[in-house]
Amino acid sequence: MLTAFVQAFRTPDLRRKLLFTLALMAVFRLGSYIPTPGVSYKNVQLCYANQQSSGLLDLANIFSGGALLQLSVFALGIMPYITASIIIQLLRVAIPRFEDLHKEGQAGQAKLTQYTRYLTIGLAVLQSTVMITLARTGRLFAGCHHDIVPNESVWALLLMIVTMTAGTGLIMWLGEVITERGIGNGMSLLIFTSIVAGFPGSMWAIAQSNNGWTKFFVMLAMVLIITLAVVYVEQSQRRVPVQYAKRMVGRRLLGGTTTYIPIKINMANVIPVIFASSILALPGLAVQFAQPTSAWAIWIQTHFQHQSWVYLTLYGLLVLFFTFFYTAITFNPEEVADNMKKYGGFIPGIRAGRPTANFLRYVVNRITTAGSLYLLIIALTPTIIMNLMGIQQLPFGGTTILIIVGVGLQTVKEINSQLQQRHYEGFLA
Repeated sequence: MLTAFVQAFRTPDLRRKLLFTLALMAVFRLGSYIPTPGVSYKNVQLCYANQQSSGLLDLANIFSGGALLQLSVFALGIMPYITASIIIQLLRVAIPRFEDLHKEGQAGQAKLTQYTRYLTIGLAVLQSTVMITLARTGRLFAGCHHDIVPNESVWALLLMIVTMTAGTGLIMWLGEVITERGIGNGMSLLIFTSIVAGFPGSMWAIAQSNNGWTKFFVMLAMVLIITLAVVYVEQSQRRVPVQYAKRMVGRRLLGGTTTYIPIKINMANVIPVIFASSILALPGLAVQFAQPTSAWAIWIQTHFQHQSWVYLTLYGLLVLFFTFFYTAITFNPEEVADNMKKYGGFIPGIRAGRPTANFLRYVVNRITTAGSLYLLIIALTPTIIMNLMGIQQLPFGGTTILIIVGVGLQTVKEINSQLQQRHYEGFLA
């Protein structure tokens, strides 16, 4: 692997792509430390050092590489784009026009991408307004009484909103440029960079706690074991054989080939875990706007914590539900069966048309059951182990490990394919 990486750097065009990608990732990390105009950076650091767990904000802070709770120009990170992409994808079910655009090929995908950009900016304006409101009212950092926003004039607040929104637009542009001119998927690599940036600090904080080094090595072993499990499962797939009949096109005989439909065990990827975490974090965010002494706020603060079995049970049920829900949206057996029938393809032993769709639905449902249980185990195992060891702040979990391993595998495959095109031995050889 290291030899292939060295060979990639010896190839001029690959070296340029790798260095270009690393440079933009460094720019992304630099923006995470530049404070937003109008924010007292000193007071933010004091509050950030003593922050308490805040559910949704902690999740978003992980995806921003710690920039969110520092109120930097890149505070919103890549989350608005992720949310916009998921919303546009889900709207394909509710809006026929979006489904038609999806089927139009490259031109339709370009329009959907444009809609995603517009929605990203709209969400960035909304989220930046909420963040600034929380910071101005002192609810962003629980128990912190320092003045984070000294100047509360309308123009100063508008400048902060515009700055954070522009930061989101710049991040979106960086991701698209990396995808076009660099190596790998730009958005995925920026998420990867955000998560990995906080990993050493989280592990060091565990090592400095009571019985820290024991906890440190237990956590390190857990991460390695889960990583191996994720790599094994993410590479696994069910291959449904497809036979194409021979047919005459003009004077040429086409078809007669055998291929397969690859169906991954985890077709939903990390989306169900993100959905479940976001939904369960919303009550905690609502508590910040309520009276702390109200009965419902006290109940939520008690039961919607990572240590609560109520939280863990709801979390597991939501992961199972969203795994089936998202898989049903992204994989359409009828569409696959119609395309196969159109081009003369069939599954051996299965009639074309509706029987093929029913067979694919049966296979996908069985595989999704295994994939949902896999996601459930990966999502809950780190949380349960950290609860048993008494680690109050959950620095990472199944979501982050899934993203890190998934993006790493995707990037390695792309570099490997680039090397194979140039007759080099690839990463996975």
